Amino acid sequence: MNQTELVGLLRDGVAAKGGRWADLGAGEGAFTLALAELLGPGAHITAVDRDAGSMRGLAAEMGKRFPATALEVVVADFTRPISLSSLDGIVMANSLHFVRDKRPVLDRVHEMLRPGGSLIVVEYGSDRGNPWVPHPFSYQRWEQMAATAGFDRTRLLGTVPSRYLGSMYSAITYVPSSGDHGS
Repeated sequence: MNQTELVGLLRDGVAAKGGRWADLGAGEGAFTLALAELLGPGAHITAVDRDAGSMRGLAAEMGKRFPATALEVVVADFTRPISLSSLDGIVMANSLHFVRDKRPVLDRVHEMLRPGGSLIVVEYGSDRGNPWVPHPFSYQRWEQMAATAGFDRTRLLGTVPSRYLGSMYSAITYVPSSGDHGS
């Protein structure tokens, strides 16, 4: 995927410039950079991945392309507790499909977000995995998983073809605001 396609998958899920966001399972940072393009100057993004080597060039690339966006690189496993809180948003792009039992991870993600904060997932549109994508989930299944984890207002953002499992989608869901009563 190129930068335009990456940005396109996230665009309708980023409602405001700036803010504090995290990219969980950032890898080499393709979606971190797409997020930086959308959030603009003054944003703070925490890129989290358990493989330090994959993120090695991310800080330099961010500094070159988006110097007014703060980047924190954290080497950690997002399936374990991470000390992030009151985030405006989290992106999990092609990372949650590596986790068999997603509920504990989604519970921790919910706790990392402020009331009204958003979670954007990018995932393959399949419920059947393979050795490289072991535990994908279709959008229909994501709607159920998000609701069970206490998120609301889940909606599809976009889809793109994929040579691997047919298609990829992006979706957004929210932590209920203090005045929300679900939907």
